[in-house]
Amino acid sequence: MSQSSDTVVMVRPHHFASNPETMGDNAFQSLAKDGVNVAEAAYNEVTEAVSKLRDYGVQVHLFEDKTRATPDSVFPNNWFSTHASDELVLYPMYCENRRKERRPDIIEFLCSQYGYHELVDFSAQESDGVFLEGTGSIVFDHEHKLAYAARSKRMHESALKALCQKLGYEPVAFDATSRGGKPVYHTNVLMAVGSDFVMASIDMIRDDKERRRFVDTVARSRKTLVELTEEQIEHFAGNTLELVANGGRLLAISSTAHNVLSTEQVKMLEQWVTLMPINVPTIELGGGSIRCMLAQIF
Repeated sequence: MSQSSDTVVMVRPHHFASNPETMGDNAFQSLAKDGVNVAEAAYNEVTEAVSKLRDYGVQVHLFEDKTRATPDSVFPNNWFSTHASDELVLYPMYCENRRKERRPDIIEFLCSQYGYHELVDFSAQESDGVFLEGTGSIVFDHEHKLAYAARSKRMHESALKALCQKLGYEPVAFDATSRGGKPVYHTNVLMAVGSDFVMASIDMIRDDKERRRFVDTVARSRKTLVELTEEQIEHFAGNTLELVANGGRLLAISSTAHNVLSTEQVKMLEQWVTLMPINVPTIELGGGSIRCMLAQIF
């Protein structure tokens, strides 16, 4: 099974804002500077990102969000994922206003266009206080059927195990925290998996046993570990996504993240991928970066 795809879904918000419901546990989230028209800037950043992805050969299905009820709709990867084994999975979301992001029109389009035979709907777990926020909470190694996941309010291990049992993946759960002891809210800000590499800050996995298990699991997958610092994570260096286009591999990475990579890290990554920096500073105020904006279609 291929690790990466050449097709993504993106949502362009007309009223983007920093979501007050997610502020409590998202250390990456901040308020906009005075004088910035956040909604207009975010709209333009998505437009430019779509254009750049298409220029590189990635197919983008772009949906509009004209409502004010879903300030985080620009991050569709949290509420659904698609799988080459014909499943489309819907996930239980932690914040109530994020549950409104699930769109029947997108689901219908994907099932019609790509023929997913099974809709796996875990969203009912929200009523039990159990959450698992898609490929924000889970970083898949599709080639080796691994599901890396950092425990948090948005990643309950019982839901992870149920999903892995359904898909036939091995769960790799661990605790990851900031220097101040705050849990990393989404796994995909901590790490990314490509076809030949794993980018991650292993120092943020504070428990020695869990850190060793993580490193051993990466080694078993025969992928090179590209270690990131916590400071680089704070600048979204872990929030990247490998894509394929025109017979080659790309790494979607924000300009913010690209600017904090060392020369050695860039050289390592360029063995395998063409780095594709995309400028999304306004959207990063919402606590996510370019990877969160891309829902892969397999």
